[in-house]
Amino acid sequence: MTDFSKQTALATKRMREFFSPTPLQRNDHLSAIYDADIWLKREDLSPVRSYKLRGAYNAMSKQTDKQVFVCASAGNHAQGVAFVCRHMKKNGVIFMPVTTPQQKINKTKLFGGDWVDVRLVGDYFDDTLSASKSHCKKVGGHFLSPFDDLDVIEGQATVTHEMLEQLGEAPDFYVVPVGGGGLSSSAQRLLLERAPETEIYFVEPSGGKSLAAALKAGRPTKIESVDTFVDGAAVAKMGDYTFQFLKEVNEDHVLAIPEDRICTTILEMLNIEGIVLEPAGALALDALKDISAKIKGKKVVCVSSGGNFDFERLPEVKERAQRFIGVKKYFILRMPQRPGALKEFLSLLGPDDDISRFEYLKKSARNFGTVLLGIETSSPENFNSLSERLEKAGMSIRDITDDETMVDLII
Repeated sequence: MTDFSKQTALATKRMREFFSPTPLQRNDHLSAIYDADIWLKREDLSPVRSYKLRGAYNAMSKQTDKQVFVCASAGNHAQGVAFVCRHMKKNGVIFMPVTTPQQKINKTKLFGGDWVDVRLVGDYFDDTLSASKSHCKKVGGHFLSPFDDLDVIEGQATVTHEMLEQLGEAPDFYVVPVGGGGLSSSAQRLLLERAPETEIYFVEPSGGKSLAAALKAGRPTKIESVDTFVDGAAVAKMGDYTFQFLKEVNEDHVLAIPEDRICTTILEMLNIEGIVLEPAGALALDALKDISAKIKGKKVVCVSSGGNFDFERLPEVKERAQRFIGVKKYFILRMPQRPGALKEFLSLLGPDDDISRFEYLKKSARNFGTVLLGIETSSPENFNSLSERLEKAGMSIRDITDDETMVDLII
C-alpha cells in the first residue's frame, strides 16, 4: 500500500468519529435499463448531502491551531466547511456566488450557526474565489480550497476508499463527476494504486468543460464562458494540483453532458426511485447513456455526488427536460388578423397538443399578428403534423426552441 493509500485509509478512519459511511446501493432500475450491475455511491446521503464534507473535515482536522477558516464555494463545499466549523468550534467566513440557490445558502447558515459568516460575492465562482482569498490574507485565516488542496483531495479520496471496502472488489467501471477536480483526481490517484484495472469515466457538464480544456491545453486553462445551471460543477478553471493527477487521463474517457439532458435524469430518479439529486449529483448517472454498450454485463459504480436540490428549480428542470426530449417547443406564429382566425388555429391542434403559452408580440399589424406560442405534446412527431396543418391554413410558424438568443429574451 502506497503512502497515499495509507493516508486515505487513515483519513477514512478519522471520519468515522465524525459521520457514518455513505451507503453503496445497487440500483435495480438502472441495472435493468443498461443490462448491467449498477451501484450508486450515495454521497447525497451524507450529513450535508454531498461528498464535500470529507475534504473540508480532512483539511481542517490537520489545522487544529487555526482559529479562522475562509472558503469560497458554490454551495456544497460551503456546507461542509460550515458543518465542520460548528463541530470543531472554529470561526468560518464563507464566500458564495450571488447566483447560489437559496436552499444552499440557508443550509450553510443552518449548519454553521453562530460559527460562520456567509458572504455573497460575484456572479461566477472565480470572482467569489478572488474575494475570499483577499479576505483570508487580510484577516490571517487559513484558506480552504474547494478542490485545489492536497488535504482536500485526500479527504475526497475517502469516497473511493469506502466504495472499494463496501463493494468488496474493484468495479469494472467507475463514473465520477468533474468540477474543479477534487473528487475525480482523488479517484484517479487511488484507483491507479489500488485497482488499475478499473476504467474511470470523468463527466462534465457541457457548459463547464474545465477538464477537457485543460487536457487540450496541457495545463489548467480558463474557459471563456460557464453555464451555471450545474452549479456544483460549474468551474471555469481546473485546479493545478487536481490536474497533476488527471493530466494522463485519456480524453475518450472525459464525457460532456448537455445541461438539458441532465434534467431528464433528475426527473427520472425523483419520479421512479424517489432519489433527490442536484444537477451535479445526476452527472455520473446520466453519463451511463453514453457508455451503455461498454458497460453491458459489467459492474459499474456511479458517484451520486450531491442532493442539495432547491425545489423552486423544479419547474425549470421539467421545462429543460421536456425541451430536450422534444415534447415541448416554442414557436413564432404569424396569424391572420381577421375574425375567426383564433378559433381556426385552435381547431388545428392535435388531441395531445396543449398550449403552454400564447402571447401576442406584435398587435399593431393590420393583416397579420405575431404570437409567441408554446406547445406541449405527447410525442415529438406531433409537431411535424401540426406545422403542416398550420402552413396549409396560411399560418406561418418558426421553431425558436433551440435559438438561445431568442429563448433568453422571451422565455
